[in-house]
Amino acid sequence: MAIFKGSGVAIITPHKNGKVDYESMGNLVEWHIAEGTDAIIVCGTTGEASTLTTEEQVETIKFVADKVAKRIPVIAGTGSNNTAHAIELSVEAEKAGVDGLLSVTPYYNKATAKGLQRHYYAIADSVNIPIILYSVPSRTGLNITPAMAADLKKHPNIQAIKEASGNISQIVEMAKLVDDDFDMYSGNDDHVVPVLSVGGSGVISTVANIDPKNTHLMVKKFFDGDLKGALEIQLAQKHLIDAVFSEVNPIPIKAAVNLLGKCELEYRLPLCEPEDATIERLKKEMREYGIL
Repeated sequence: MAIFKGSGVAIITPHKNGKVDYESMGNLVEWHIAEGTDAIIVCGTTGEASTLTTEEQVETIKFVADKVAKRIPVIAGTGSNNTAHAIELSVEAEKAGVDGLLSVTPYYNKATAKGLQRHYYAIADSVNIPIILYSVPSRTGLNITPAMAADLKKHPNIQAIKEASGNISQIVEMAKLVDDDFDMYSGNDDHVVPVLSVGGSGVISTVANIDPKNTHLMVKKFFDGDLKGALEIQLAQKHLIDAVFSEVNPIPIKAAVNLLGKCELEYRLPLCEPEDATIERLKKEMREYGIL
């Protein structure tokens, strides 16, 4: 059974005066649940996990798990290029009561196929909740190939992959691994319907931070058999998605959430506020899409 089925939001982490803004985070969680979001992924790339301290990351994960209170699944981003640190975060996230983990491939130092297997098996051996592999080679420099995934899925706790390679041929090959024990989620907002069409279970979405209702509806329509309706939403979102990724994620999406009045426009270095042209583009696309 899938960890979740539908639209999972890779939620931003609001900041205020240099600290995590838990009031805004709580409001965002409630808004997403009301809008139909099917799962919340906390402390991922979009959540600026790379600039949170270990204590902040654990506290943020626990806050979201407590706030959601099992109304929908919560998946915690606990990946690291240091296996011991990934294990530490994963164990703490499990204690916090999350429903699953999102574990990105080791970045910078990368790994061989043998090292990658040992890395993921060590993490999976340390917990008793399901793990979603996260392959995003454009950010990490390390791609989980279908052959690697076939090896990794042998561990019973490794139950899914967030596929963000952008390579449709690889995605189709990866889809051959989908079965009752292994799921695939789109990691790119403009590939949701294509991934669903080859057996995907949903999306871990960035654009859902500002368009949760329609992102949920797109996946629901697909599974309800309304393929035309799902495709219409996918295509309608395209210009909005392009604006959200016009600078490195999560700079534009946090600015877009700020334009909705739901968080401060505050980042942690090396991330900083977007260019004025990016803000104007976001305003234009959000207005034309009807959410601003």
